[in-house]
Amino acid sequence: MTTRRVLLAGGVGLGIAGVLAACSRPTPSPSPTSTTTPDATRTPTATPTPGGPATWSALAAAVSGRLLRSGSNGWDSARLVENPRYDDADPQGILRAASAADIQAGLAFARNTNTPVALRAGGHSYTGWSAGGAAGTDVPRSLVISTQDLDGIDVHGDGTVTIGPGAQLGDVYAALAKAGRAIGAGSCPTVGIGGLTLGGGVGVLVRSFGLTCDQLTGATLVTPDGAVHEVSASAEPDLFWACRGGGGGTVGVVTSLTYRTQAAPPVLLFQISFPWSAAAAVVRAWQDWAPSADRQLWSTLKLLGGSRHATPTVTVTGVWTGAKTGADASVDGFISATGAKPLAHSAEELTYGAAMSQLAGKAQRVSQAATSSIGTAKLTDAQIDTLVQHAAAASDVAGNREGGVALDALGGVVSDVGRTDTAFPWRSALMTVQYTAVFADGADPAPFDAYVRAFRKAMRPAWGDGAYANYCDAAITDPTDYFDVNTSRLHRIAEQADPTGVLAQPHWV
Repeated sequence: MTTRRVLLAGGVGLGIAGVLAACSRPTPSPSPTSTTTPDATRTPTATPTPGGPATWSALAAAVSGRLLRSGSNGWDSARLVENPRYDDADPQGILRAASAADIQAGLAFARNTNTPVALRAGGHSYTGWSAGGAAGTDVPRSLVISTQDLDGIDVHGDGTVTIGPGAQLGDVYAALAKAGRAIGAGSCPTVGIGGLTLGGGVGVLVRSFGLTCDQLTGATLVTPDGAVHEVSASAEPDLFWACRGGGGGTVGVVTSLTYRTQAAPPVLLFQISFPWSAAAAVVRAWQDWAPSADRQLWSTLKLLGGSRHATPTVTVTGVWTGAKTGADASVDGFISATGAKPLAHSAEELTYGAAMSQLAGKAQRVSQAATSSIGTAKLTDAQIDTLVQHAAAASDVAGNREGGVALDALGGVVSDVGRTDTAFPWRSALMTVQYTAVFADGADPAPFDAYVRAFRKAMRPAWGDGAYANYCDAAITDPTDYFDVNTSRLHRIAEQADPTGVLAQPHWV
């Protein structure tokens, strides 16, 4: 099929925390006045903006949010995204939208002036597409439409929550925990929930709660023609389907999202480290255990090397939301299956809010390269050896501070959903796989991109070309790698929603 446009992943989310996630500033504690922002959740008029602004000054006058341009107060900080490798970004302007009406005005300006558009929620796009014109991204200097100020969190009495796309996960978790409720999402506290959800939403409760997009019950979005749509399974179901795993900006700009929640569970958080000599045995035992374990258990296996480690490391981190005795039996069985003695093993019973805060760690901006695979099958012994060897090779890449691979378990509730029921197609997969390399700010990213892409290529005989939309890579140019059997439907919906390519970008559908 013709690849005319991209599903612009503005602020795509990350599934794991720590140095494998490009997180930024610590998340502030939400104040009572910051947990509900009316503009983030209100329903504006559902009519396209007629005419609209055709000059920068007219756009500035038309919006209630802030339109920043080079030289504006706060410009230098506003243009930065979460990966410092894109710090040279120089967009034409940044519209920090305060309402859906602001987004309507921004899209009208883009239509009237043929100005390229980039979308941003949390600013975690692996490819830097949300920067709006950074070197090496193939994105022209654009008008960045940012929804980061649409960050309201409104917990309803019926067990649902309506959240603005710019709300950071740390704030979302804190607000929900205060209300005794929970959703399953990622762990990096500065990720915007909009991008995370729209790309699918792999996270630490994925096996018991499902993908974040599976918990989505409705959304408000502005299509490129300026119309506002309230979408759900029964209202404009094609648009809603595309919002559940089809990538941020596929069919428009989301202004609010409504999720079902569950009672906040107690969480047992555990971590086990093994000697590098046991790496192959740990991988073998983990792939037999984690994707098919009780769905109350989720875990990630990381094999990491680089200058931060005297020797490569093997770590399994996980959460359990059931009775502790069940966790003990499950984890002990896994350890026994490895045939190795752990170097360390810790476990702590926490509240939901405390567990999400602890998993977040210390948020910081880090320069990194990354790509991904979808683990569709168990590895053979020879393929495990390939995985371990390439993880160890992270230490051979000059300037690689930390790199390697993270395997995040799927299964459980994820596999209860049909592969075409949402835009996220990888329902029967065992895991998502993320290859990363962290390097010094300002360093040439080429050798680190080469390392992660060579790692992905080496695992292709085992797992094929599938990749996770929220771990996007500019070197992946075939959209079927992200959306598999759902690509044609996604392309059709995108063509209908954006026939003139207002949101067109150089990679994706």
